[in-house]
Amino acid sequence: MAEGSLYGELFADREMAAVLDDRAALQGMLDFEMALARAEAETGVIPAAAADIIAAHCKAELYDIAAIGKAATLAGNPAIPLVKALTARVAAADAEASKWVHYGATSQDVIDSGQAQQYRTAQDLILARSARLAHALAELVREHRRTPMIGRTFLQHAVPISFGLKAANWLSPIVSFHDDFMIGGESAHQLGGAAGSLASLGDKADAVSEAFARIMPSIGAVRVPWHTQRRRPARIATELGLLLGHLGKMAGDIALMAQTEIGELAEPEAPGKGGSSAMPHKRNPVLCTLILTAAKRAPGLVATMLAAMPQEHERAMGGWHAEWPTLRELFLIAGSALNHAVALAEGLQVFPEQMQYNLDLTNGLVMAERVSLALAQTIGRGEAHHLLEEASRDCIASGRHLRDVLAEHPKLAGRLSGEELDDLFDPTTYRGATDAIIDRILVLYEEEREYMSGSG
Repeated sequence: MAEGSLYGELFADREMAAVLDDRAALQGMLDFEMALARAEAETGVIPAAAADIIAAHCKAELYDIAAIGKAATLAGNPAIPLVKALTARVAAADAEASKWVHYGATSQDVIDSGQAQQYRTAQDLILARSARLAHALAELVREHRRTPMIGRTFLQHAVPISFGLKAANWLSPIVSFHDDFMIGGESAHQLGGAAGSLASLGDKADAVSEAFARIMPSIGAVRVPWHTQRRRPARIATELGLLLGHLGKMAGDIALMAQTEIGELAEPEAPGKGGSSAMPHKRNPVLCTLILTAAKRAPGLVATMLAAMPQEHERAMGGWHAEWPTLRELFLIAGSALNHAVALAEGLQVFPEQMQYNLDLTNGLVMAERVSLALAQTIGRGEAHHLLEEASRDCIASGRHLRDVLAEHPKLAGRLSGEELDDLFDPTTYRGATDAIIDRILVLYEEEREYMSGSG
């Protein structure tokens, strides 16, 4: 995201953009070159003095990013001109040391390892934000465990639920994502050489690989090169896609519940937020809109990462290059969507009175299932269902409450006492396993919270 961008932080926030910018990418690649030289010096492949001189020139601020980028256009990747520039700088300090720059490595080692370093930092940001979102949602669950509202299927009134249950179902996938991403979203450096065998390092190859795995900053390298085995980046992309899909579901729910005719929720208020250039009265759900924007972009990006997996022999033609901007974009939009989701959940306005009003809109029809099941115990399920359908049509046609219709129905009058009907039409007592479901989700959240505290 460029400084002073016309779109501000709508689609990418400054913190995540800084982690994934060109300077950070360049430093990640230089960190690889420094670690490689240190590992080769430790194992006797190159002189220790040469490693020190190489390391001294592995600082991103020493290099012209624009010049490297211009050369990368012809070279096919930025590693080639970077290594050339690093070699020239080292040669200016010590011609003998310059012979050992990038010794035994290949461009893909540099680029994959540099990106892995960036992605590790980006993953930490994602985990911190998902933890904060989980904490905010858990508070909503606890506060509204027993707040009744109407459940909706096919956008129509179904049966009563609690808002706490709805919020719990927003929380559960965030907890799962946090757990899965900590375990399966790991980036990894690699060192494989020209064709993944490290043949250029001879009998020192495995020792260099082991030393490199220890020395490379931030995260460890795997000992098996993965030049054309792209499960790692594809899995990271898929996890981010799943996260964005769920954030989109949550944002969609909230936007629908915030419609003027529904009015059960509202986004946090702020001066200038959600206005319209034409209509002064408008209060648009802008946070939901931006989250949904990211969710709609994610499937194509994830598909690109999966399409890039079949890579030819020991070095890909196009598939590897396709990953670079794609995974970066996924991190950017996931980070931005999480920021918006945190703001949304932490400041969400909940209107229980409007939830109750909407529950009462249909004059008790939403309790027809419960009444039918109660009557089924004496007249059978089929007959009870048929008679409740009939009574419901009468309720709609007459505009009367279903309870009153049932009290006067020739085949149903007297089958249920007034006290029984009062209980049957009370949505707060029609909870089923709601409390057990909420408790299970909160237990999973509490179990993960210890790990989340390290992220958030």
